[in-house]
Amino acid sequence: MKKWLRLGVVAGFCASSGWAVDWKALRPQGYVSDFAGVIDAGAKSELENYCGQVERSTGVRISLVTISSLEGEPVADVGRTIFQAWGEGPNVALPNKDERVMLILTVADRRDWVATGAGLKPELTDGLAGSILRETRLALRKKDYGEAMRAAAETIGSAAARARKVTLAARISRRIRWSLSDSIPWAAVAGGLLILVWLMRAGNPAGYGGLGGRGLLPGLIGRGAMRRSTWGSRGSGGFGGFDSGDASGGFGGGACRDW
Repeated sequence: MKKWLRLGVVAGFCASSGWAVDWKALRPQGYVSDFAGVIDAGAKSELENYCGQVERSTGVRISLVTISSLEGEPVADVGRTIFQAWGEGPNVALPNKDERVMLILTVADRRDWVATGAGLKPELTDGLAGSILRETRLALRKKDYGEAMRAAAETIGSAAARARKVTLAARISRRIRWSLSDSIPWAAVAGGLLILVWLMRAGNPAGYGGLGGRGLLPGLIGRGAMRRSTWGSRGSGGFGGFDSGDASGGFGGGACRDW
């Protein structure tokens, strides 16, 4: 009985492992590898032309990839596997010549991943991943994957042209562009204003008067003012600011987010 149980466990493990996706088996279809089938023919043709001109002008190769699902695997693991598999050839012997930028979109999981080759210098890679993910976000939320890839390609191409000090003759058409107002959480702002209005109108805590107002917030401010008035000669020094810790250098591995 135990022997059959062990054999069943082994057979089940082998069967389950057989369903694992061989990500290394995926091969490039050009600059745009649309394995998920979500990019229309017109966008793909435009992207192929633009990315080709970017590579000829700057030496930077752009790889734009879509896959249907991660099949339960971490996006960073899948991304690294594909990125390394597609770096076979001269780039393995000369990793400092690996001048690639790859964007992977996973449709079902709503994740994206960006990585750059080791041959790209910091003046190109600094902040590049964040710029790509920011510029593609609006199109991705609309499930317009062709437009998202246009945004990514233009962002990479412009960064490469600036870093290499060349002028790109190629242009790419975009219908959706990111603006500063898109980064403002309007729902949170509206919620905060409603809470502020409520605090101004709510009743005072018992025993405390407001600063000429009748709400809870003026009452609390008045309470704080009365406390400070009893400090007498006590003084307080200034205080320093804080570091957000948001600075980052170039990267060679990857950055991923969802949308």
